[in-house]
Amino acid sequence: MIQIIVRGITPVKINDPQYQDVWDNASCLASAVELELAIEMMAEKMNRQLIDKNPLLLCVMNGGMVTCGQLLPFLNIALELEYVHPSYSAKNGKTRADSGNRWPALPQINLSGRMVVLVDDIHDEGVSLQSLRSYCLQQGASDVQIAVLIEKQHQRKKLSVAVDYYAVAVDDCFVFGSGLDYKGGLRNAPGIYAAAQSGKD
Repeated sequence: MIQIIVRGITPVKINDPQYQDVWDNASCLASAVELELAIEMMAEKMNRQLIDKNPLLLCVMNGGMVTCGQLLPFLNIALELEYVHPSYSAKNGKTRADSGNRWPALPQINLSGRMVVLVDDIHDEGVSLQSLRSYCLQQGASDVQIAVLIEKQHQRKKLSVAVDYYAVAVDDCFVFGSGLDYKGGLRNAPGIYAAAQSGKD
């Protein structure tokens, strides 16, 4: 059984032995406390730059859910919140950019003329974020910015996507925690952890 303790709060218990070795051999890249401070700093930048924009924050499900929840309390500007759930190809994990009407969930708020901020967990190769950005612009958004929890640093980025806000930068490793999963699990691990293996998220 894995027990994760943060600030004396009742431990999170993960009763799944398939993740035990992953947890035991993982490296902590950012603790929950460090991550909270980094998110607060990201929010301060957003507060300055979006103060008069009334942005629509578009939470990218499922990975962006935790990031969005952690970010919102630090934002002191007028804003609206909505979510989008893009569909991914089983073969390559890419969004179906040309078939938005088949996504599990589309925004219910009109994007026309809006400043949209996509909130996601990680900027890796940038394929899904580019697809989402294109969708928002096609729907009439006046501008689309991107806020992510993690900016992954490597040379494999396939598209040039400008990330406007990020909390932490990490090297090219498989990361999990704070909403990012390891093979479907460990999303609830507090902080950011690197699995003891190389690879992509």
